Amino acid sequence: MAAAHIVDPHGLLGEVLAEASPDLMRSMLQTIINELLSAEADAVAGAEYGRPSPERVAQRNGYRHRDLDTCVGTIDVAVAKLRSGTTYFPEWLLERRKRAESALITVVADCYLAGVSTRRMDKLVTTLGINSLSKSQVSRMAADLDEHVEQFRHRLLDTAGPFTFVAADALTMKVREGGRVINAVVLLATGVNGVNGEGHREVLGMRVATNETGAGWNSFFADLVARGLGGVRLVTSDAHAGLVEAIAAHLPGASWQRCRTHYAANLMRICPKGMWPAVKAMLHSLYDQPDAAAVNAQFDRLLDDVGEKLPVVAEHLDAARADLLAFTTFPTDVWVQIWSNNPTERLNKEIRRHTDSVGIFPTRDAIVRLVGAVLAEQTDEWAEGHRYLGVDVLTRCRLAIVPHTGNEVTTNSLPTPTA
Repeated sequence: MAAAHIVDPHGLLGEVLAEASPDLMRSMLQTIINELLSAEADAVAGAEYGRPSPERVAQRNGYRHRDLDTCVGTIDVAVAKLRSGTTYFPEWLLERRKRAESALITVVADCYLAGVSTRRMDKLVTTLGINSLSKSQVSRMAADLDEHVEQFRHRLLDTAGPFTFVAADALTMKVREGGRVINAVVLLATGVNGVNGEGHREVLGMRVATNETGAGWNSFFADLVARGLGGVRLVTSDAHAGLVEAIAAHLPGASWQRCRTHYAANLMRICPKGMWPAVKAMLHSLYDQPDAAAVNAQFDRLLDDVGEKLPVVAEHLDAARADLLAFTTFPTDVWVQIWSNNPTERLNKEIRRHTDSVGIFPTRDAIVRLVGAVLAEQTDEWAEGHRYLGVDVLTRCRLAIVPHTGNEVTTNSLPTPTA
């Protein structure tokens, strides 16, 4: 009888893997990693996917896909999204701010190639833990980041709408052009996505312009509308004339909320310095009222108090009243989120955290690359985190009073201007 042939499983596996194509290896690695991530998400949720359990603390809510570069190529990693406020992110595998940090590295490398502040770039590179970057590495990184940023900036917005609330702002950056340093402006807008998007914040768009002008804001909002921005009920911003005109032109069904923080700064400029603390306290008291009627009554008292002694201040307040109190037409649940641009200012600080390290950008493309990557990452983090506003609150915010009837109707979208 012939002796039985003994198979070495480890040797056989090694032979199969050695002869396997890169595509097979990549597919196997992707499957294994995604199975591990799914099991880890089950542990965070307290129960296996699709199985009822009294220990469950969260439900699955789809996946967020991330690219992961490996020795066998780029694989698609599916990170489970969880409901009920529970967050899950495999930091042992992925970097939360990979695109943003890569963008900063690329901008630093661009500065090297442009010959800008070499000594300063040396310090930045050391801070970032980079030993050296070749021209080919810079080109590959820049091309990859530019593709991600362009996809983010030009994505369609209609699938996540309607965007009930929008905020717009502008930041100034320094860029080197024509042998001198000039100011460039980054126009940006954020929004709270609607029922389809589950009430998360998103960065809707960004654009680099020479100046903050009406033409720039008109072009910016025209692009947002063309990409599907709709259903906007309120836009919060400062009182830049070109911005306000662009809002009215491209979002005719939306109200404009004048940012309370920016308005206070405007009012302070025309108020006598010794009287400002008292006027400021009265102005802030408007936002402590429990309902719309109380806010309006307090505004009347404010006008009466300053009318005799400070007629110019009273006139300024009266002229701004409708725009300053636009928030009162919405439920009190959302007043804090919509009566100022303070949430956007926090986003601006995150942008500055990255751009301040660069200082002067070598090109406008470098601004788009870095700021765009930061905004894309921030939008991803918002989507993975807590809802900014609940869907039920957004639904109530979309109730509109029909003139002359007093009846309420739900408006899931608003008309947009035709080309």
